[in-house]
Amino acid sequence: MVEVFGYVCPACARFHPLLASWIETLPRDVTLRYVPAPFGADWDPYARGFYVADAMGLTSRTHDALIDAIHLTHTMPGEGQSPSDEAVAKFYGNYGVDTLLFLDQMRSFATQAKMQRGMQFLVRSSVEGTPTLIVAGKYRVTGRTYRDTLRIASELVRRERASRVATTPAALSHRTLSPPPPPTARAPQGS
Repeated sequence: MVEVFGYVCPACARFHPLLASWIETLPRDVTLRYVPAPFGADWDPYARGFYVADAMGLTSRTHDALIDAIHLTHTMPGEGQSPSDEAVAKFYGNYGVDTLLFLDQMRSFATQAKMQRGMQFLVRSSVEGTPTLIVAGKYRVTGRTYRDTLRIASELVRRERASRVATTPAALSHRTLSPPPPPTARAPQGS
């Protein structure tokens, strides 16, 4: 599962606590990855910073903290304030990272490539805004409310897990040993 988000996005900041609580209720084999949306000057430095922090193993300590710094304590620039790469690197420097090294990595070819792959994912997934959940790489979840979005995502996760269990080698070998069902027991086409 993927959440497409933006650090400066107020809707993402409101959704994040609900998402964090919901993730705790999911089975252990369900993982959440974040893909930052590079939607412009206010968003891009944070997206580059995310990719560098992720590569350095920092996101478990910094993700919530950066959302709070932007939206609660206002110690980092928010929407309409275009943060500099230096300000973003300085934030991560508070977590034991060499600020100059972090800044260098933000401007690296590897980070630019991650930004491009992230944007390709957004286009391929038809992401129109943030926050957006993508389940199993094929469902873009839209609900009327955040709770509705999570309800729909839960059902899609349940269905995907059930379909994967049904296609495990043990389940497949069980099927191949069973005789085919009689013609009247087959499911109708298209269901």
